[in-house]
Amino acid sequence: MTIRLMIADDQAMVRAGFAALLNAQSDIEVVADAEDGEAAVAAARLHHPDLVLMDVRMPRMDGLEAARRILATSDGAHLTRILMLTTFDVDDYVYEALRLGASGFLLKDAPPEDLITAVRVVASGEALLAPSVTRRLIEEFFARPTEPVRTSMLESLTARETEVLRLVARGMSNTDIAAHLVVSVQTVKTHVGKIFAKLGLRDRAQAVICAYESGLVTAGDPR
Repeated sequence: MTIRLMIADDQAMVRAGFAALLNAQSDIEVVADAEDGEAAVAAARLHHPDLVLMDVRMPRMDGLEAARRILATSDGAHLTRILMLTTFDVDDYVYEALRLGASGFLLKDAPPEDLITAVRVVASGEALLAPSVTRRLIEEFFARPTEPVRTSMLESLTARETEVLRLVARGMSNTDIAAHLVVSVQTVKTHVGKIFAKLGLRDRAQAVICAYESGLVTAGDPR
């Protein structure tokens, strides 16, 4: 299946470069691009892309607000995922975007092969959370003084599901979790699917946010 992609960035050269790279892949098609947030929202409504590469900082409407509007109208009929692009390795907008439902973020200066992989990973329904830099940034953000409130939703999880959620929040892949718990990868996938359903989560990105904000996991906990 071809991944239908949209690129939103205020730099024409960036859009052209990303489009050339990604259109060269047999399983990716760039169906639209946008130079600012307002144009991105309009283009997403028109083209219904599977994935949007969204720059954080853009004129007229920033990537955060554009992501919020696109995700608000994305539903089961056609689910659009958001992958945030940023020039900075620490960006508060990124965390807010994850809360809204974005599936991760990627630095603009990442190697081309990382961009291609990121598109495929996020389009497949996973979240871009495995790299150590992502874990570091999430922990740095959530290390700021807050009063965690354990949500009642977590009470619906079984003990094993709670453990799996904790490991997901630590940046572990399904394969890593399976090895850690000495179970099959398919068993882990089943647990993850049940966690998403019970907590109303879109993907692993929102699972990480939920785990930290509920107090299930805190920055500095042993991995």
